[in-house]
Amino acid sequence: MKKHRLAQAGYKNAKSLLDIVREIGETAVSVWWHFFDWLAQVEWRKLVIIWLLLLILSASLFHVNEQAWGFILISFGLKVLAGGKRKAELEARDAETHADEESIERRVVEARMAALQAQVEPHFLFNTLALIGQLIETDPPQAARIHQNLIDYLRATLPQMRAKGSGTLGRQIEMSRAYLAIMQARMRSRLAVSVDVPDEMLSATFPVMMLQILIENSIKHGLEPKIEGGRIDIRATVDGQMLQVDVCDDGVGFNAFAGDGLGLANVRERLRIQYGNRAQLVIEAPLTGGTRASIRVPYAPDIFAASSK
Repeated sequence: MKKHRLAQAGYKNAKSLLDIVREIGETAVSVWWHFFDWLAQVEWRKLVIIWLLLLILSASLFHVNEQAWGFILISFGLKVLAGGKRKAELEARDAETHADEESIERRVVEARMAALQAQVEPHFLFNTLALIGQLIETDPPQAARIHQNLIDYLRATLPQMRAKGSGTLGRQIEMSRAYLAIMQARMRSRLAVSVDVPDEMLSATFPVMMLQILIENSIKHGLEPKIEGGRIDIRATVDGQMLQVDVCDDGVGFNAFAGDGLGLANVRERLRIQYGNRAQLVIEAPLTGGTRASIRVPYAPDIFAASSK
């Protein structure tokens, strides 16, 4: 019995010793890789300064430089032989992390846009259906036209709301025409519209729903508060490698100190995530009055669009 207890105690001591040795080994490995990662990323200039300080400290305190020179030679060799590869691995890992963060951020913004659209669409839909109901009794032909415009709008809108990424400028124009036709039926002579977009630009890549948001803002904040109404002009131009789409109105203008609403804030965020600093939303007050909202994105036309027609 006594021998058994002694054996158990010896086993426990040996296991404890092995655990200590394993922990020391894991700590040493962790310290080594932290040192190696630091060595891979530190600039040469900073590393040379550290070497000089080490030599000065070693000479002044110990009068022995063998260990310092040994450290310098080893760190130099590691920096030259493996530092570049390790640095590339760390940068790749960091890029993957940022990509994951941007993917999450993109999904959050898309969810916000979907929530915003879910708030806007029912309101617009109910108002349009109510207008159709009124016109059925007073002006059946007009009610039929608005009904067809609503079908065209939903047919153009729903696939784009469900789509991920970018659509084409032509699809956005198609959807905007149907929307504006309905708004003209509601506002009658208080809303005039012009669209000036060259055919060769219709196949260009353009983020979905952004043009729609600019038009809705022009009507809601620019033209509806104006008693006599006004007009909206939609234009597209190419300047170098950039596509610029303008939505101009001659409404009451905007308050430069009010800041962006939820719709414009989402547009800016989506542009930033999708294009970085290569795209922008600009809100201006022309000298002639009203508001000009412009979206600038890299110009990427579909080179196969012409051959497919």
